[in-house]
Amino acid sequence: MRKPLASALAAGSLALLKRLDPERAHDLGLAGLDWLEPVWPTPAAPPELRVRVLGLDFAHPLGLAAGFDKNADHLDALGALGFSHVEVGTVTPRPQPGNPKPRMFRVAGRDALVNRMGFNNRGVDHLVARLAASRYAGVRGVSIGKNADTPLEAAAADYVTCLHKVYAHAHYVAVNVSSPNTSRLRELQAADGLRRIVEALFEARVRLEGEHGRRVPLLVKIAPDFTTEEITAVSASLRALGVDGVIATNTSVDRELVGTAWPAGAQGGLSGAPLHARSVGVIGQLRAELGPEFPIIGVGGIVDTESARATLRAGANLLQIYTGFALHGPALVRDIVAALAADARRGGAA
Repeated sequence: MRKPLASALAAGSLALLKRLDPERAHDLGLAGLDWLEPVWPTPAAPPELRVRVLGLDFAHPLGLAAGFDKNADHLDALGALGFSHVEVGTVTPRPQPGNPKPRMFRVAGRDALVNRMGFNNRGVDHLVARLAASRYAGVRGVSIGKNADTPLEAAAADYVTCLHKVYAHAHYVAVNVSSPNTSRLRELQAADGLRRIVEALFEARVRLEGEHGRRVPLLVKIAPDFTTEEITAVSASLRALGVDGVIATNTSVDRELVGTAWPAGAQGGLSGAPLHARSVGVIGQLRAELGPEFPIIGVGGIVDTESARATLRAGANLLQIYTGFALHGPALVRDIVAALAADARRGGAA
C-alpha cells in the first residue's frame, strides 16, 4: 500500500502547488517530500542502465540538476525518488539572500520557467554540514559559485574556498560560471576568465587529493546562448585546461525562445521545454568538438521521455532534470528511467 499512497499524495500535492507562487510552491514541495520520505518506496534501479562516467558508478543516467536543493537540506528525500545523482548548490562561500522577490515565474502553456534567483543559499558551511549528515547513497555533485559582491578579479578565491570545504563530501564538483542571474558572472566563461578559475581550482585540488586520498572530478557548466564559433572556442578551452567534464546547459536569456509568452516584468534565465532544442544543439556540437570519450552531462528542457532520449542521442553521457521535475513531479523520474530501461532491453533503440 505504501507505493499507491505515496504516489497519490504526491500527485494531489502537485496539483495544489501549481496554484501558488512558483518559489513558494517550490519550498512547500520540498517540505512535502521530506514528510513523504518515510513512506516513499525508493525504486530499484534497472541493472541494465548502470553507467560509469567520470570514474564514478551511476545506477542509471538520470539525476537532478543544481538549483533545486541549493543547501542540501532535502538530499535524502530527493534521493529516495530514485535519482542516480543529485547536484546540490549552487553554493557560495558566504550566505546570501539572492535577488529580490518575486524571482521565479511560470511561462503559461510552455512547460517552462523563468528565474532570477541569484545564488540564494545559506553558505558553504551549512551545505557541508547537511552533506555530512545525509544518508543518500547515490552520486553527490556540488555546484560552486562566487558571492555576488565578490569582484570578478577575486572570483577564483571564492571557488577555491568552496572546493576546499566540499571536497570531502562531493563525488564531483561543478564550476558554475554560466548563471545569468549574478552580475557579470558569464564573463568568466571567456578563455582568460575560465583559465584563472580552473587553474586555481586545479592547484588546490592537487593538495586536496593528497590530503583526502582521492581525486574529485571538476566539471564546468556552460550557457546555451553561444554561437557555433563560441562553442568551438569553449570546447578548445575545456580541452586545453584539462577539465574532467562539461555540463550543458544552464538557462537561456534569449526571449525569442518563447516570444510573447515571456512573463511580463520577468527577468532572468529560461528553463524547460523551449530550451531543449538549443541545449541539444550545444551538446551535439560539444560531442563533435570534444570527441567520444569526453564526459558530458546534458541538462535543459528534459520534460518527458522523448526529450531525455534526444539528449542522450545528441551525445550526453548523463542527464539532469529541473523544470520538468518541478512541473511534473516524481512520476517523470519513474517514466524516464523506465523508458531508458526498455530501450536498453531492446538493444539501445530509442
